[in-house]
Amino acid sequence: MSQTMNDLMEQQVPVFQTYREVEQAVMAAVEKEIINGRFLKTLHNGGYSAAQIREFALQYSYYSRNFPRVLGAAVAAVEPLDRWWVPLVDNLWDEAGRGNPKGYHSKMYRTFLESVAPDVAVSDEHVPDYPVGGATQKAVKSFLSFLKSATTLEAMAAVGLGSELFAGLVMGEIGQGLRHPNYNQETRVNVGFWMAHADEHEPRHYQLCKDVLLDFSSPEELQTIYRAGLTIALSEARFYDELYEEMIAK
Repeated sequence: MSQTMNDLMEQQVPVFQTYREVEQAVMAAVEKEIINGRFLKTLHNGGYSAAQIREFALQYSYYSRNFPRVLGAAVAAVEPLDRWWVPLVDNLWDEAGRGNPKGYHSKMYRTFLESVAPDVAVSDEHVPDYPVGGATQKAVKSFLSFLKSATTLEAMAAVGLGSELFAGLVMGEIGQGLRHPNYNQETRVNVGFWMAHADEHEPRHYQLCKDVLLDFSSPEELQTIYRAGLTIALSEARFYDELYEEMIAK
């Protein structure tokens, strides 16, 4: 984790008056650490080699196929009341193509993976025959570990504010970056997985979580929401930064 990320985690939590202020504070960290981070800047500049884009696709496949586990852990962490678990299960149902096997997100991701790593064997369960690196394993483990001990409010904030708030933005940035001419010289990168999330899935998922979080408006509750959201957002920032280092080493 960069010094800036450490500073953000260690600073005194502000006193918030509105949920909008919490959103803005988390988004400020996301803009600084992810949108303007090394991974996305290099992607948009066309600075990666084909081997490095291949490495990204193979590593992110592990992160992507573990997200249903994250949602399941969040469901387990919240109270067994419809208002809490339904938004999370709705998100999980999207991962399953809302019941249509053709829409499984694992299958959507495979179209991207095979467009940049056609040489790697992929199982019938859409798992590439390729070792998982430390950055991706750490990111998944961190999210699951947080949810294991999270309160109901923390779990909803972790998924909503710490992930879905900016997931559409980040995935859209990745999709746009992958369209750079440098990555599409011999074959075209299939960015359908990324753009579907940016345009439709993630904004809707966040709104479902936000509708619940808006009910908690005391300064103490807003601080709890902020802490949980920032923790997960910075974990994702660390993931992209460490993945960048692994890609550059290829």
